[in-house]
Amino acid sequence: MIDLNTTYLIVVIALSLCVILALIRVLRGPTAPDRAVGVDTINTIVIVGMVAFGVAFREVIYIDVAIVYALLSFISTLFIAKYLEGGDF
Repeated sequence: MIDLNTTYLIVVIALSLCVILALIRVLRGPTAPDRAVGVDTINTIVIVGMVAFGVAFREVIYIDVAIVYALLSFISTLFIAKYLEGGDF
């Protein structure tokens, strides 16, 4: 039977691979919207990592921090999209 720490390690490795792929998109993205999507993807993966960490170690505070981080990430994505569109704030 696989214990929770082994499962958490597998999840962290998979998320790290996803962050590397998204980072490649950020660095090689031909346009600014591609880079913005890459950064937003990295933010989402970090949120998933925080939730997984909170579940693995049974700490609720990490899930609360992930919720706040998700809210701030969403607001920053809106500002980036508005900036890329060329509109006023």
